[in-house]
Amino acid sequence: MKKYVILALVALFISSCATKQITRLEQYPKMYEEKPLTIAVMPPINRTNFVEAKDYFYTTLYAPLCEKGYYVYSPMLTMEMFQSESAYDAEQFIEADLSQFRNVLGADAAMFTIIKSWNRNKVGGKLTAGVEYILRSTKTGETLYKREGLISVDTSVRTGSGGLFGALVDLAATAIATAATDKVVAGRMCTVYVLSDMPEGKYGKMYDQDQKAPAGKSYIRGTVR
Repeated sequence: MKKYVILALVALFISSCATKQITRLEQYPKMYEEKPLTIAVMPPINRTNFVEAKDYFYTTLYAPLCEKGYYVYSPMLTMEMFQSESAYDAEQFIEADLSQFRNVLGADAAMFTIIKSWNRNKVGGKLTAGVEYILRSTKTGETLYKREGLISVDTSVRTGSGGLFGALVDLAATAIATAATDKVVAGRMCTVYVLSDMPEGKYGKMYDQDQKAPAGKSYIRGTVR
């Protein structure tokens, strides 16, 4: 009897380790149901002490979403409308009715972003951003896509020089490179990394053909160069 119990526990352990890879269709079924074409990028919700993060990050969302095959309203053009309609504070809309953005802009969905951390390490050569992405339907109010990432952009410089002098040269070069790295570039790299498993839109090469592609974890950490 004891033997069978041990075998059963081993089988249970093995089965628990063999986790099935979730597909994009399973992870984001509403994306394939609604098939959003147009996206309005909402002003980021900034929960960091870096006041400028909101404005910097806002401009980084346009290109990555376009590259995923969606028609994205230009943030620069919609900014004036958001400010006139008191919509620049996106936090009041993240769980509210979004029909006005569908009626006025014709947007099928609204992309919300929450900046949870934004840190720069000049000596270590890293820019680290923690951002949550939430895509909501303007028709049903449903969340179509949601994913969060803590992404570090590696800006370290290695000259290949040996010895203590070489290490000091690398350290100085890394500090300069990190300070000079455009915040917009860092933000865009973060967005591309996190949205890598987002189902493609109508203008994407894999539109309506990536249902079986693997979906990523809802929270990821990573380093990009």
